[in-house]
Amino acid sequence: MQIQFKKLTTPTPKIVSALNKWANDPTLIPVIRPNPTKEALESREVVTPESLLKRIGYNQIYLIYLDENLVGEVSFQIDPQQLYRKIPDSAWIGINIGEASARGKGVGTLAMQFLEKEITEQGLKRIELGVFEFNKNAIKLYKKMGYKEIARIENFTYWEGKMWTDIRMEKMLK
Repeated sequence: MQIQFKKLTTPTPKIVSALNKWANDPTLIPVIRPNPTKEALESREVVTPESLLKRIGYNQIYLIYLDENLVGEVSFQIDPQQLYRKIPDSAWIGINIGEASARGKGVGTLAMQFLEKEITEQGLKRIELGVFEFNKNAIKLYKKMGYKEIARIENFTYWEGKMWTDIRMEKMLK
């Protein structure tokens, strides 16, 4: 298994297509974005080259390639508004293993290690993330990687007929 992380600088049609596929995958929608209502959960998201260029403006995005196939993305923002604890020099991270064939193979762990290295090299001291309470696999990964729960935001996202909590976690970097 060969894994590579490539910084997204130019949204190609192939990249836009993959991100659109993942953004609208019914198995991923509940875990990759908050959905305040049933309608939001069922709505489609359209990823365009322009919307990706806008994201690149405030996010550092890295594409994950497994054996040269695009399988996911990781990203981070520095000191964004959604931080629960407003501590300077903090990164907010996101991770999406978009292709089902890449899940359960350690890609998430390698992606987290890659992100932590990139964030540390930028001189940041802390990482914060949000994970929905039903995303047990992600919670297990984050705990294994040393992330600690710092808060819970009730009634944050809709899934399976009810509202769920967003668990905020952090890790201090060396």
